[in-house]
Amino acid sequence: MSQSATSCTAFDDVEALSGALFSWCAERSIRLRSQEGISAAGAVIDLFFAGYKTQDELLGALNDRNCREMAFAS
Repeated sequence: MSQSATSCTAFDDVEALSGALFSWCAERSIRLRSQEGISAAGAVIDLFFAGYKTQDELLGALNDRNCREMAFAS
């Protein structure tokens, strides 16, 4: 794969990761640098490595994960 193709893929991945994180935090009025925002960033990275590659897939999985954690907390 050429350098420019690799760069484009990496940029698309970063865009998907950051977009999902920013959207998730904005929907919940969570600051990115708060403990919850930092935890969400780690979760987004874990989900990416688990196979969720698009912003929509990542955001959906993050929302599902958040709902499951809330259910177990109650």
